[in-house]
Amino acid sequence: MRAVDIIQKKKEGSVLSKEEISFLVKGFTQNQIPEYQMSAFLMACCFKPLSFKETLFLTESMLHSGKIFDFSDIPFRKIDKHSTGGVGDKTSLIIAPIVACYTVAIPMISGRGLGHTGGTLDKLESIPGFNVHLTSGEFIQNLKTLQLAMMGQTQEIAPADAKMYALRDVTATVECIPLIAASIMSKKLAEGIDGLVLDVKFGSGAFMQKLKDATELAKWLVRIGESSGKKTLALVTNMNQPLGNKIGNSLEIEESIEVLKGQGPKDLIELSLTLSGYMLLLGNACSSLKEGISLAQKAIASGKALQKFQAMVKNHGGDERVVESFKYLPSAKYTFKFLASKGGFVGGINARSIGKAASVLGCGRETVTDVIDPSVGFILHKKVGDKVQKNDILLTTCYNDEKKLAASMVELSQAFEITLKKPLSQPLIQKVIAKSNCQK
Repeated sequence: MRAVDIIQKKKEGSVLSKEEISFLVKGFTQNQIPEYQMSAFLMACCFKPLSFKETLFLTESMLHSGKIFDFSDIPFRKIDKHSTGGVGDKTSLIIAPIVACYTVAIPMISGRGLGHTGGTLDKLESIPGFNVHLTSGEFIQNLKTLQLAMMGQTQEIAPADAKMYALRDVTATVECIPLIAASIMSKKLAEGIDGLVLDVKFGSGAFMQKLKDATELAKWLVRIGESSGKKTLALVTNMNQPLGNKIGNSLEIEESIEVLKGQGPKDLIELSLTLSGYMLLLGNACSSLKEGISLAQKAIASGKALQKFQAMVKNHGGDERVVESFKYLPSAKYTFKFLASKGGFVGGINARSIGKAASVLGCGRETVTDVIDPSVGFILHKKVGDKVQKNDILLTTCYNDEKKLAASMVELSQAFEITLKKPLSQPLIQKVIAKSNCQK
C-alpha cells in the first residue's frame, strides 16, 4: 500500500477503504508519511468530499491514534457537550456544574480560543491559580469526587487530529464538513463518554456563517456519534449577535457565576438550561427535556450548582473567593463608553466584528503563542431589538492599553446597526438534530 496511490484514488473521487484511511492516518502520525502527501490528501478530500463511511473510518483512525479514557468504574453515565464556538459563548462553565448535581458525570476536555472566538481554557485561567493542565490521574480523580472534570487536550488524545489540523490551518482545507466532523468527534469520543450534546452555531460570529451549512455539520456529527454507539444530539443555534452581555475571559467568568446565582441575561440562561436539560436526558437523569430543564433550574435555585462550580475551582487550585466577590478576578484599569450615533432600534450586532474587536483589545489570540489579557473585554448594554436614543450607551469597553482601544474601535464602528423599524425576533435555538432526523 502506498500513500500516493491512495491520494490518486481520492483525487479521482473513488471511495477509500477503512484499511487505506487507517494506513494514511497511522503513517502520518508516526512520521512515516510526509506532510506534503497528507496535505495533498486533505486537499483531495475538499474537492472530492469523503462519504459518510469514509468519514467514520477517518474518525475511528484518528480516535485510535492516541489514548481513550475508560471511565467504566464510575457508576454514572458520562455525558459531554461541545460547541463549535462563538462570541460570548461561556455555556460550558454553566452547564457542567448544573448537570453534575445529578446522576451524570461530565468529563470535559476543552480548547483554547483562536481568532475571534474565545476558548473555555482561557476563561478558566483568568481565575487566579486555576490549573487546566491536569494529569490523566487528576482528571479521573476529579470526575470521581465531583462528577465533573475539566482539562485541556493533551498530546495523548487524538494526536493524529492535532497534526492534521495544523496542516489544514495552513493549506486552506479547514472548511470541509467531513474533515471538521472527524476532527471534532475523534476528540470527543476519546473522552470515554456515553453521550454528547452538540451546540452547532451559525451566523456572523460563528465558524459556519449559514444555517444550511451548520445544519449539515450537525447532521454529520450526530450520525458519527450514533454510529459509534453514543447517544448524540445537536442544537443549531443563532450566533448573529454575541451570546450573553459580557465578552472577555474574566468578564465571562463573572457572567457564568451570575447565571449560577439565578441572574444573568435571558439568552444565555435559555441556552444553558436547554443544553443542561438535554444532557440530563441523555444521561438518563430525567425522562423529558421539560423535566431536565426543571432539574437544571432547581440546581441553580438551591445553590448546588454554584457550590459545584466553587468546588471545581478549588480542586483546580483556583481562588474560590471569586464566587463571593468579583474583586478577586482580574479587572481592567479603564473603561470607555461606546454610544449610539442616532436613535431607533438595534437592528443587528455583528458578532464577528465584536469578536475581532475583543481579540485586538487583548481577549484572544491570532497565533497560539500570543499572550492574552484576561481582564479586558466588553459589556453589552443593548441587544438586537432594543430601543435606543442618540448617545445611549451601547457597549462599555474594559481596557488597559490606549492603542489597543483605538484599534478595537475600528471594528466596533462596524458592529452596530441602528434601524428605524424594530427587527423581527429570531429564535436562539433554530433546530434540534437527533438520530431520527439526521439521516440523508
